Amino acid sequence: MSTSLAELGEAELLRRLATFAPPGQLDDDTACLAPDPRSLIVNTDVLVDGVHFSDNTTSADDAGWRAVAANLSDLAASGVTSVDGITVGLVAPGHTSWNWVEGVYSGISSALNQFGGVLLGGDCSAGANRLLAITALGRLGPLRLLRSDAKPGDVVVTSGAHGLSRLGLALLQREVDPATAGLNQVLQERAIQQHRRPVPRFDALHSLLQCKPSGLPWRAGGTDSSDGLIAAVQGLCRASGCGAVLQQSAIPRPNGWPQGEQWDRWCLSGGEDFELVLALPPAWARAWQSSMPGSYCLGRMTAEPDRIIWNDGSTLTLNSGYDHFQTMT
Repeated sequence: MSTSLAELGEAELLRRLATFAPPGQLDDDTACLAPDPRSLIVNTDVLVDGVHFSDNTTSADDAGWRAVAANLSDLAASGVTSVDGITVGLVAPGHTSWNWVEGVYSGISSALNQFGGVLLGGDCSAGANRLLAITALGRLGPLRLLRSDAKPGDVVVTSGAHGLSRLGLALLQREVDPATAGLNQVLQERAIQQHRRPVPRFDALHSLLQCKPSGLPWRAGGTDSSDGLIAAVQGLCRASGCGAVLQQSAIPRPNGWPQGEQWDRWCLSGGEDFELVLALPPAWARAWQSSMPGSYCLGRMTAEPDRIIWNDGSTLTLNSGYDHFQTMT
């Protein structure tokens, strides 16, 4: 039987957590980052039990991985090319088992080992509900991606298919019958993997930086699709004062994706796919699509503020994205 945090005590808990950081990193209440001429980009996300993860759908390892991936996705979508590390705020009831905490930090370590950065520090506290508050820090590359930097005439592109995480959650919750829905095994496995172990798209960012046409300035609009694809496009439009015309034929459905209104809704607004969504000058968009397998061209930015329509003139439904104040997990 696993020892609870109450039985373990704070001092022993901190001693054990220190093994997930570089030697001596957690000895003090502060962390020191080495001087660096590049701009420092900072992001914080909070993941709450019952909203972003649960024992029914997410192992402790996967909860730790997802916590890191969500933050690093925001860094990638801002133009960060090098991750310094993260801090972790852990809140949990005293009866929480050490095995669960150890699993979370093992997942955190696995994600950091794959994408870069170290555990810089953090804090622990007792609380009524399990919660992970992650702050990630990284260094900016040559392109600062901002939602407000989209311009009319830019091409809207995304780094991959959407809807997989929402489908993975539905499969884990037995919300859909794979046989009735006609889901093949490959799609099911891919969806569950996307939900449990999302990947921040640093690869897509590096491809974007490498393929920029020489005559263009370092300017592009960017975000990620953590709250859904349409929410990402809407964010670009609101921040930049633009609108968008999207191609219905270009909805980024995964291979084997079923037809139907629900399936299109999950693809467009399911959330937690963590793909880059960019507004690029046409020449850069063409170059990026040529160098980035699996990317999609969705449409164009327009000069009509906040007006997002399909290419046939019909209006999109914009209020069905992921809502952090609704329990989904």
